[in-house]
Amino acid sequence: MSQVIEDKVIDEKLEWSRINADVIASMQAPRKAYWITVFVCLTMFLCAIAAEIYQYKMGLGAAGLNNPHMWDMYIATFVFWIGMSHAGTLLSAILHIIHAQWRKPIYRFAEAMTTFSLMTAGFFPMIHLGRVWNLYWVLPYVSDRGIWPNFRSPLVWDAFAISTYLSSSALFLFIGMIPDMAILRDHTTGWRKKLYGILCLGWRGDDRQWRNFRRTYMLLACFLIPLAISVHSIVSSDFAMSIMPGWHVTTFPPYFVAGALYSGCAAIMTLFVCLRYFFRMEEYMTLNIMEKTTKLTFAIAMVWTYLNLIEFSATWYGHNIYDKEVLIAKATGPYAGVFWTMIFCGMVVPFTLCFQKLRRHMPTMFVISILLNLGMYVERWMIVAPTLAQAHSPHQWDVLWGSVIQWAIVFGSFGWFGLLFLVFVKLFPCVSMYEVKELCFHLKHEIHEEELAKKHAATKAAGKAEEGSGGRAPGTPGLEGA
Repeated sequence: MSQVIEDKVIDEKLEWSRINADVIASMQAPRKAYWITVFVCLTMFLCAIAAEIYQYKMGLGAAGLNNPHMWDMYIATFVFWIGMSHAGTLLSAILHIIHAQWRKPIYRFAEAMTTFSLMTAGFFPMIHLGRVWNLYWVLPYVSDRGIWPNFRSPLVWDAFAISTYLSSSALFLFIGMIPDMAILRDHTTGWRKKLYGILCLGWRGDDRQWRNFRRTYMLLACFLIPLAISVHSIVSSDFAMSIMPGWHVTTFPPYFVAGALYSGCAAIMTLFVCLRYFFRMEEYMTLNIMEKTTKLTFAIAMVWTYLNLIEFSATWYGHNIYDKEVLIAKATGPYAGVFWTMIFCGMVVPFTLCFQKLRRHMPTMFVISILLNLGMYVERWMIVAPTLAQAHSPHQWDVLWGSVIQWAIVFGSFGWFGLLFLVFVKLFPCVSMYEVKELCFHLKHEIHEEELAKKHAATKAAGKAEEGSGGRAPGTPGLEGA
C-alpha cells in the first residue's frame, strides 16, 4: 500500500454535499450524553457562582487566603487556563503556516478552545482580587487619583497581553468561520438562517473574496504566533521577576510556553474524543488524526520534561541554598504527594503514547489525556504553593491547601468552559466544512498523481524489458527457437 494512502487522514471519496449534511446534522441532533454533559457543566458553574457570592460577602478569608499565601489556587488555575489556550494557536496558526493538512478537520474546535480558555482565565484575577470593583487599577488610563498604573508591574503586563490575545484569538476564530457561515446560511431556515446571514458578512465565494480571505487569515496566523509566545512568557514573569526561592529562574519563559503547549494538546485530545462520540464524527475525526495529535503531544511532553530536568539539575548543583531547600521540600515535604503526582502524570504517562495500539484506542486516549491534564494542573500548583510555604521570611512558613470555596470556584471554571464550548458546537460547526473539502481535493490529487507515477514506472519497466529481449515481448521465442 502506498505511503499517501497509508497516511491519509480522511476518506477522500467524501462528497461535498455529504460533508455539509453531516456537519449541519451534528449541530441539530447530538447524543443524549451531550445533554447530560451540559447539565453537569451548568451545575458546576452554578456552584461556582454560589461560592463566589459567599466569598464576595465574607471576604477572602472564606477562601483561606492569609498573608503568607496571598497567591494560591486561584493564580495556579489562572496560569493553567492561559496555558491551555496555546494549543489553538499551535494547531490553527503554526500548522497552518507549515501547511500541515491533517489539522484541517480539528483546528476549528482548537481555536474555540483558545478563546474560551482565555475567557475563563480572565475571571481569576478578578476573583483573586477580592474587591472586584478595583480591577480598573490595572487599566492604562489617568484616574481621578491623578496617577497611572505601575507599568513596571508584570500584573499590568498580564492585562495588556491577555486582552490583546483574547481579542486577536476571537477575531481569528470568527474570520476562519466566514465561508462556513455562508454554507449554513444557504442550508438552514428560520432564526439560524438570519443569524448566519449576518455573520457571513455577505460572503459570495468569488475569486476576489477568497484571495482577500487567504491573505487576512495568513496575516493573523503570523501575528498570533509571537503573541501567544509573549503571553505566557509575560505570565511567567509574574514569578521570575520576583526574588522568591524557586521562582527567580531564567528558564521560566520557555518552560511556561512548553507547559502551555503540553496542556493544550492534552485538552485537544480530550475534546477530540468527546466530540467524536457526541456528534458521530468518526469519518472526520479519524484515528490517523488522533495518532498525529498524540505524536505531537509526546514531542512537546519530552521538551517539557527536559526543561524540568534542567531546572532540577541547575537548582541541585547551584549555590542558592534557598532554592535547593524548596526543591527538597517539594519532593519530601507536605506537598510531596502532589509533586510525585506531577512527575508521574507529566513525565511517565506520556510514554504510553509510544505504542500505536494505545494511540488508536479512543477510551484509552481519553483516560491518558485526563491524566496529562491533571499532571499539568498540579504542576501549576507546585509552582505556586511550595515557594509560598517556604519563603525567605520564617513568618511566611505555612502549609495551605485549597478551601471548599476555592475548590468550588475552580471546579466551576471547568463547568463554565465546558458550557461555553458545548453551546458553541451546537450553534457553529466544530469541523471546518470548506477546509475538509479542500483536504479531500488534495488527497484525490495526490492519489491520482501517485497512480500516474506507478503507471509511468510500469510502462518504463516494460519498455526496458522489451529492449533487453531484442524487441520481443517477454516470453515470446525468437528466431533461434522457431
